[in-house]
Parts: sequence; C-alpha cells; structure tokens
Amino acid sequence: MLKLVLVPATLLVVSWVGIRFGPRASGWLAGLPVMAGPILFLLALERGPAFGAASATASLPALAGTVAFNTVYSRLALAGRGPATALTGAVVVWVAIAFLVSGLPHFVPLGLAIALGALFLGPHAIPKPDVPLSVPPLTAGALAFRMIAGAALTVAVTGIAAPLGPAWSGPMTLFPVVSAILGVSSHLWQGGAVAAVLLRALIIGMVSLAAFLAAAALLLEPLGLAWGFLAAIAAALAAQAATWYAGAGRPAARSDGRSVS
Repeated sequence: MLKLVLVPATLLVVSWVGIRFGPRASGWLAGLPVMAGPILFLLALERGPAFGAASATASLPALAGTVAFNTVYSRLALAGRGPATALTGAVVVWVAIAFLVSGLPHFVPLGLAIALGALFLGPHAIPKPDVPLSVPPLTAGALAFRMIAGAALTVAVTGIAAPLGPAWSGPMTLFPVVSAILGVSSHLWQGGAVAAVLLRALIIGMVSLAAFLAAAALLLEPLGLAWGFLAAIAAALAAQAATWYAGAGRPAARSDGRSVS
C-alpha cells in the first residue's frame, strides 16, 4: 500500500505546486527525497537498517547519474527533440554512470563529494530556456499519467533493487523515476522548455536528497530505523530550506517585471 499510495500522492502535491507556482517551484520541491526516501525506507524495513545504510552510501555517488539524466534530457528537449528521444538518451547516460559508480568504494565522504560536485555543475550545463509567459496547464490526463507511472515504477524499482544487494540497490534507488515522470509529462503537455526549467530546478533541489542520503548512511545503524530516518528527513528539510533561502524554487522575474518560473 505504501508503494501504491505514497509516491503517487507526493507526485500529486508536486504537480499542484507546479500548477500554482510554476515548473521551477515544482522541480525544486521534487528535489526532496520523494522517491528515494520511500524506496530506501521500504528496503530498510524489509532488509534491516544495515542494508538501508549500505544502500544510502551506495546511492550518494549515484546522484551524479540523476544529474546527468536531467541535464541530457533538458538539452535534448531544448534542441527540439521529442520526449522519446530525450528519454532514451538520458536513460543511456544514467545506465553508463550507474555502472561506473557501482564499482566505487562504499565511503560516505567520497560519495558525498561526487554528489555535491555533480549538483554544483549540473545547473550550469543546462541553458536557461525562455519559457512563454502563458504555459499550457496540466490536464487531468497528465496528472493521472504521473500518479499511475509513479506507482508502477516504484513497485518495479523496489522489486528489482532488493535482490541485488546494497551495491546495486543504492544506484537503483536513485533511478530517476521522478525526473522521468515529471520531465516526460511536462514535455508532452507543456513543451520542452518547461520540462528543462523543471529538471534544472530539480537538480538544485536535490541538495536535500544528498543531505538525506548522507545522514541515512551515517545514522541508520547507530540510531535505528525510526530515529535514523527522522534525522535524515531533518537534514533534508534543512538543506531544502537553505536552497530556498539562496533563491531556488522562487519564480524568476523577466525584464518586463512579470514573473515566470
């Protein structure tokens, strides 16, 4: 039930924020561990805190793959490629990076350094698109697509990740489900520029995901499942607050004084 309800509900909230405040705010909010958090919790619940901590440690450098996914998808979308081409190119790059990071030593400082480096470089690799002032609204079909795809992919990823062991369950936990669902649906219903704005903001918001994973990797075993996850959630919220204070997620102003996300 958690797999079928929690992630779709989160995607619905993220979508509502996008409708109310624009794709930049939606992408920034989606950077929270809305997918990796529940998946990691389910893995730790099923396999124990030690497995969850090892998966979180392996997940940290895999953040570079998610950043690369968002970057490649955004650049292809801005180049006028369709959702299928952009998604295929982004998935290929993600798989290549996942293979690379799966062989790295499970060392939290190393993983955190790789994650933060990718999160810093990612937004600079995506040109800031000129989004029309009138963005087509998300339809009921788009919202249904997001929630159904979120439930299906969460079940699939957790089902694949658990038997693979911590070395591969970590990267699989960070398979860019949220990026793929939000990027493709925005691309289909609102255009490539909107998808690029959303995915670029998502990279910035993923600083909170890096904080969550680092805290989970360090604290799940000594504090246990409940307190370890509470501490990781607190770290994620603190990091998210810091990015908001720095200006991420807020609508950007045009030269004519009007705002655009």
